[in-house]
Amino acid sequence: MGRNELLERVKSRMPEKRFIHTIGVMETAIQLAEKYGADTKAAETAAILHDVAKYADEEWMKTIVRENGLDARLLDWGPEILHGPVGAWIAENEFHITDEDILNAIRYHTTGRANMSKLEKIVYIADMIEPNRKFDGIEVLREKARQDLDEAMRACIRHSLAFLVECKLPIFPDSIECYNDYYKSLV
Repeated sequence: MGRNELLERVKSRMPEKRFIHTIGVMETAIQLAEKYGADTKAAETAAILHDVAKYADEEWMKTIVRENGLDARLLDWGPEILHGPVGAWIAENEFHITDEDILNAIRYHTTGRANMSKLEKIVYIADMIEPNRKFDGIEVLREKARQDLDEAMRACIRHSLAFLVECKLPIFPDSIECYNDYYKSLV
């Protein structure tokens, strides 16, 4: 399935603002893939589909988790965490994506995880730094992404966790494992 067909099919699943975000993630992921020697088509596909479940009904997503043997820990979390793994399920079952790296990039684009592939890092970072994002520190993250993929990943996961702590929100275990994976080598 080509870019235009994928974009058309995801556009109907989200508000216009989220679709604009998706385009920004796609363009950023392609740029990062070119810079860091990753498959640009895989980056494009994963980026287009990364938020395919973002606006799905929460109870439906929990049903998908239960009925398809997805990580049971997801049942204790809301749409912000559910939409990645359920999006990967949709990508596989509705869009017939079979590339496990693309599916993992969709699955972990919100939480990260330990031992991320290059494509997973690219989609995680692209989701955070795409041109429509505006928050304190975004330019530092964008600059890091232009310099070094792993440094950018380290900075992005640190920023994400700091935000969650500041907001007094719980942190999904995969995010903590991702942080530990990036920082254990520094101690």
